[in-house]
Amino acid sequence: MFLNNRVAWIYILAGGFVLGTILLALFWSSVTVPIPHIIHIIIERTTGHVWLTDVPANEVPIIWNIRLPRVILAFCVGASLALAGAAFQGLLRNPLADPYTIGVSSGAALGAVIVIFFQISLPILGVFTQPIIAIIFGFLTLMLVFGLVKMTSRSMAIETIILAGIIISSFMGAIVSLIIALGDQSEMTQIIYWLYGSVSLRGWSHVQLILPFMIVGSLILLYHYRELNALALGEEAAEHIGVDVRRGKIFLLIGASLLTGSAVAVSGTIGFVGLVIPHLVRLVTGPNHRHVLPLSLLAGGGFLILTDLVSRTIIAPKEMPIGVITALVGAPVFSLLLIRNRLGRRKTA
Repeated sequence: MFLNNRVAWIYILAGGFVLGTILLALFWSSVTVPIPHIIHIIIERTTGHVWLTDVPANEVPIIWNIRLPRVILAFCVGASLALAGAAFQGLLRNPLADPYTIGVSSGAALGAVIVIFFQISLPILGVFTQPIIAIIFGFLTLMLVFGLVKMTSRSMAIETIILAGIIISSFMGAIVSLIIALGDQSEMTQIIYWLYGSVSLRGWSHVQLILPFMIVGSLILLYHYRELNALALGEEAAEHIGVDVRRGKIFLLIGASLLTGSAVAVSGTIGFVGLVIPHLVRLVTGPNHRHVLPLSLLAGGGFLILTDLVSRTIIAPKEMPIGVITALVGAPVFSLLLIRNRLGRRKTA
């Protein structure tokens, strides 16, 4: 009973954190809009119901056309990266795994850069060309990493996977650099700024791009939480208790690739969200992926909203790339977590 109450409070706090960051990000900027006005604009635009009559006309486009789509996009990107990171960490049974360290983000970034550089728009896919190609490249990169690991080592040790991920990421980065070098000044500037990671100058169209992939990828991973819990015991033990390990792995990899590829396609490469957030959630809730996955989704979304708010206000009127902020916050936090884990292991040894 105590455990259920504790978990319930954690969900309430996570939901409150997300709601608080959304309201803060909508309220706080160069032009402050009162929270009642924000709520009125959202209600009026979504339901047609008029709550207040004294809302200035200039506040409507600020909230509805600029801030709200940016906040929703930041939540979707952060939630996708954190959820994918939690899935990769559970699948590989190591907190060092995430879309960035094992090369998925780099592959997805290469696919998106190719679309940007060559201005590809497939007839059937249309505006979905970039996210779908990014997802495909991310998934192929993941298969390439696992293939390289199997060729060089019989065991799927996390150190070998991360090393292979670094090698493949370096190769993908070299191709991206080559593409930038071959482009003109405008293309080079556009690609470099995109690679830093940002949700600025995005609108409802970008939200519409990521949302279908986020929903499908999230549902796949949340549905297969039992496989992740079973895999924590080892593949042989999971098979003994009736889990189809091969099928579960395929679904988990597809779901995580959908989330990573679509997030990278609309925001660029943003590191450490998928690495740090699931680790922090696991420290609070324990290893049960029934709670780790949804709470990582909420915490990751709220974290990136807050990070985006910092990126656009810390050096206002200029904006700092959101990837820089996540790295400045994530690297020290993860270093402290690693040191804490090492010290804890030494004490128990």
